[in-house]
Amino acid sequence: MFFSAGSCFAKELSTEQISQAYYKSYNYEKSGNYQDAIKALQLVYKEYSKAYGVNNRLGYLYRLNAQYKNAESHYKQAISALPDALTPKLGLMYVYLQAQSYDEASKIGYQVLSIDFYNYYGNLRLAYVLRQTGQLELAEKIMIKMLTRYPSDVLYLTELGLLKYKQNDIPRAIAIMQEVLILDPENVDARSVLLALEK
Repeated sequence: MFFSAGSCFAKELSTEQISQAYYKSYNYEKSGNYQDAIKALQLVYKEYSKAYGVNNRLGYLYRLNAQYKNAESHYKQAISALPDALTPKLGLMYVYLQAQSYDEASKIGYQVLSIDFYNYYGNLRLAYVLRQTGQLELAEKIMIKMLTRYPSDVLYLTELGLLKYKQNDIPRAIAIMQEVLILDPENVDARSVLLALEK
């Protein structure tokens, strides 16, 4: 399924060829050489251009290399191959966030939540989108839902603090960001909000 889902079976690579391509790709990625990590998979992609595995991997590598159009294309192909897979949806959501395509990111976020209601990154990224687009009550509902499950989670507490700051609920924003700094003393967002409120 990893390679064959949605692919043409006319030509196939050996397991060793696929393994070698991935081995090279991961090694290049470790050194931050994303372009060569992508190139290492081209033979696999040529033979399995519609498969989930190679498209999801290429989407991820193109995203790391800030080639967002290519990342989007590969993530969409991975989703086409396996529609219920969450990994390419979360990757695509990240790509849309980078492009500030909040409507598209929101659509993907709700798709993720329809499959996995408590998905950590799906909820976090959707809450961010909702805050950015002024849908503050919806964003807060997501954060409260997730903080019920992860009460001391720094990312969700920070997002809630930023929301309270945007809502001009200053005492609550201060209290939350002070809590964040206890858990994560170097947190840039918390420090920025508290510094802004001191002025």
